[in-house]
Formats: sequence, structure tokens, C-alpha cells
Amino acid sequence: GAVVIDFSSPAGLRALVGKLLATRPLPLLSGTTGLGAEEERLLGELSARAAVLHSPNMSLGVAATRAAAALLARALGPAFDVEIAEIHHVAKKDAPSGTALALARSVLEARGEPVEPVLDRTTTGRPRERGGVGVAALRGGAVVGEHTVYFLGEDERIDLTHRAVSRRVFARGALRAARWLAGRAPGRHTIDDVLRW
Repeated sequence: GAVVIDFSSPAGLRALVGKLLATRPLPLLSGTTGLGAEEERLLGELSARAAVLHSPNMSLGVAATRAAAALLARALGPAFDVEIAEIHHVAKKDAPSGTALALARSVLEARGEPVEPVLDRTTTGRPRERGGVGVAALRGGAVVGEHTVYFLGEDERIDLTHRAVSRRVFARGALRAARWLAGRAPGRHTIDDVLRW
């Protein structure tokens, strides 16, 4: 069956979902990042009539990195501070990346903490508090994508890094997810559903 694949912008996704709702609600696979409440609402509306899968990153390696980060967060507990740094090419518009935010949410959910990462510590004027996950975004050059989750303990540190060296990883993952999504019943799905953790 047919599946619509979207890697555009929040505005492009709004227009696309509007057309799908007004015509034939085909299954939708979207990797568009920077979504707000309105885009999430529209995806929810479409998912009542078609299969919908949204993921900020279609890479199998990133999905595994999210799972590993959650496992480490549970195993190490609050004694380890967690920070995330990401690097992308100079033309990337959203900062931090959707992938960095998804990694942060995986850690926060695993630790049972509020799921909003800390995006700016420059104005606090005080030392880092316990808990939470900080996210830093770097932009430059032609970096396809690099994400490192730092688990920082008193006497030890674990760095969990995923590096995409080619955009092919996203295309392969998207095609695998689209094949999985074809013919599915209406509803919301995740990349984890495709990979069957």
C-alpha cells in the first residue's frame, strides 16, 4: 500500500496533514523536527483515520542509542549527572536537534523526572543542580549528525555517542519504517514499534 513520507518543516507538515485529512487519509511517516502543539494535534487527528509514525530520527543506531541511554540512566541513577551535546552541519535550522531532545526525554523518563530538558544555563548564575538533563547544540561545517550522552559520576564517566557519517542511514531507516507502516490500522506508532525492542 501507499505511504506518504515527509521530511519537510512544521509548516510543510501542517499543509500535508491538512490535505490528507481533506482527501484520502493515507498512512504517514514523518521525520520532520521542531514540531509544536498544533502539529502534534494534527498528527493525532490524522492517526484516528490512518497509521501515523513520527520520529525525529529514523536511524536504527539512534533508536538503539536511546534505548541504551535509558538503560544507563536507570542503572546509574541520580548519582550521575547527565548532559547531552550534539553537532550538526551549518545549515541545520532547529537547535537543539529533535534527536537530542528525544535522547534527553528517554533519560528523564527512565529516571522518573519531569521530561523537560535544560536548554540554557547561562543565566542561572549558580552551580548545576542535581537531576535534569542539559542539552547543548553546536553548528558548523558539514557534520551529518553527532550526539553524545554524558553520564558524569564523581569518579567515573560514560560517554555514549552516535555519529551519522552519511544521510543514507536516515533513508534506509525511513524506507524500513514505511514498509512496516504500509497496511497498518489507524493509530500512532514509533520507530521502536518498527524495531520491536
